[in-house]
Amino acid sequence: MKRQMSVVDSPSAPPAPPAPAPAATHAGRKRRRTTGGRVPYVLVLPSLLLLAALLGYPLVRMGVLSFQQLGLRQLFANLPPENVGLDNYTRVLTDPVFYQVLGRTVAFTVVSVLLTVVLGLGVALLMRRVWAPVRIIMIVAMMFVWAIPQLVATQTFRWLVDSDFGVLNWLIDRIPGVDFANHSWFADPIQGWSVITTIVVWAGIPFIAITLNAGLTQVPKELLEAAVIDGASAWQALRRVTLPILKPLLVIVTTLSVIWNFGLFTQVWAVRNGRPEAQYQVLATWSYSLAFKNNNYGLGSAIAIISVLLMLGVMVFYMRQMFKIGDVD
Repeated sequence: MKRQMSVVDSPSAPPAPPAPAPAATHAGRKRRRTTGGRVPYVLVLPSLLLLAALLGYPLVRMGVLSFQQLGLRQLFANLPPENVGLDNYTRVLTDPVFYQVLGRTVAFTVVSVLLTVVLGLGVALLMRRVWAPVRIIMIVAMMFVWAIPQLVATQTFRWLVDSDFGVLNWLIDRIPGVDFANHSWFADPIQGWSVITTIVVWAGIPFIAITLNAGLTQVPKELLEAAVIDGASAWQALRRVTLPILKPLLVIVTTLSVIWNFGLFTQVWAVRNGRPEAQYQVLATWSYSLAFKNNNYGLGSAIAIISVLLMLGVMVFYMRQMFKIGDVD
């Protein structure tokens, strides 16, 4: 007993380390938080400066030009632009053609985005059910489609529907009782817009499908198995389990599609050979035509600024969703 007491009470046992001071610990955490908070801004600063130089200056210059009158007289006579105040905006907003073009742009955006998201979601769901090598082949094929420049893809579709040598007309003409020889798809605006919408949807599906396929990998299989065990059909499992999990990603890709499709220009301009008729004008082509074909740069700039303001709400909504996803992560 005495030996045990001597061992326990021996002064050679190492003393417990002192607890760190709370104030010093708090100061260290604050210092690390402050340093870490500045690093992202320093790293992103070069990109912000580059974007400001490439995008910010043209936007500001266009905004200034929208309050001025600049045409051939000023250019040829080397005269300064005339300040006209809000006259350009008044002319645009009181012109009934503006509302026709705006309605056409909005209608195209709604239809094309809806088709792109629905078909892209369908392809993404199909990719989760096929064999892995087939899925890889699908991804590679869609990446090739996505990599094709818009102008090249548009010219290809334009040749397919050509009234004289188009393959599509030749195939439809082979159907008994159907005469599609020398058929012009753009004589009827509904058919013409169907072709343009097909081009845009065809080019937009790869981004939607690949992105949603990545999102579907995050859906827990246990939830889907539990839904099947509970008697849920495939549609019910999709609506009650898969889509709620994919909702943030669906909102992001839908918002991006709205922004891209609202600024439609290349497809319309190329299929109409640089001379789009009135029934094929959208905001981007109308602004370009007024500025560079009618030489009214102030009026064209005003239409472009109005288009930017219309899309500003969509951009703000997109940024809010991005911040929400960042907060969740």
